[in-house]
Amino acid sequence: MPESDDFQFMRRCLELALKGGGYVSPNPMVGSVIVYKGEIIGEGYHERFAGPHAEVQALASVSDESLLRHATLYVNLEPCSHFGKTPPCSDLIIDKGISRVVIGCRDPYPAVAGQGTARLLAAGIDVTEGVLEAECMKLNEAFIKYHTAGLPLVALKLAQTLDGKIATSLNASRWITGEEARAEVHRLRSVYDAIIIGEATVRLDDALLTVRNCAGRNPLRVVLDRQLRLPLDTKIFCSGASTIVFASSSWSGLPKVALLRERGVQVLFVNENAEELDLRQVLLELYNIRILSVMVEGGSRLSASFIREKLVDKIYMFIAPKLFGGDGLSAFAPLGVSIPDQSVNLRFEQPRFFGQDVLLEAYVDDGLS
Repeated sequence: MPESDDFQFMRRCLELALKGGGYVSPNPMVGSVIVYKGEIIGEGYHERFAGPHAEVQALASVSDESLLRHATLYVNLEPCSHFGKTPPCSDLIIDKGISRVVIGCRDPYPAVAGQGTARLLAAGIDVTEGVLEAECMKLNEAFIKYHTAGLPLVALKLAQTLDGKIATSLNASRWITGEEARAEVHRLRSVYDAIIIGEATVRLDDALLTVRNCAGRNPLRVVLDRQLRLPLDTKIFCSGASTIVFASSSWSGLPKVALLRERGVQVLFVNENAEELDLRQVLLELYNIRILSVMVEGGSRLSASFIREKLVDKIYMFIAPKLFGGDGLSAFAPLGVSIPDQSVNLRFEQPRFFGQDVLLEAYVDDGLS
């Protein structure tokens, strides 16, 4: 089959896989198509956690199973080879007699990690790997980071003016960006497992951090409140959506801890350094409850803290065609950069427009020198 056909059908796998965003975590997003003589005869995707995998859905959608022995199955992530919530997909593919399998990228999960491919090859199936590998890895970058680095993927989200200000001198920030950009923020919230926000930003905005005006589930809300200073009637504690508050171990004896827990708010304690919570410990606690991805929606100080600690993987920077001038609040608090060689280096993705605002998505290439 021509190589271009492999690309075409793998792109369809990616389109299908995206439909599971926000619903399948801590599993990966996976889509699968089955092709016979250049035509798609079956397709499916992983729709929800603990539900049937993409390959199972695709195989079940084929009306004439006699075609499978001469068909190619495409999948953006290596088929699983272990019993989890569902049986191994590699065994099902073998049982159905599929003659060729095209895989986008390997699964980093230790229980799979090449074993699914090995099982297919041992059964005499023709296997092609690495088709649109970069795109497939980006789709499941949070799943890959979680299983290779032992931490959630961390993204910063900021909205700023063209001159880099996130608020005026009076701390006013509503609204820097327009409705289209704000709608995209809600969509992003729906596909991230958790949103992290600092106590100062909660106090200023009294934000709910829920998903509105688009389909999708609410993320876990994570509030960093070192001294547990936020009032009990703060909106984020009263909405009913899942919320965790991280505080310093030094304040674990406060009566407010029990009052928050009575409201269904989970309170966890971590160490602090220089009057700041240990952010790596916060992320490790989230890793332990199977949070694959977090989006930080804090202010300049919290964003800078995550950058200084070299914990940020990517940045979503929404830029509005506005100017606040030098008396506005900068997007980042001081990072300790005194010469250009000490800067944080970024790698831009293709810009996207939302109304008049532009979204720059950038990956952090390295930390501070």
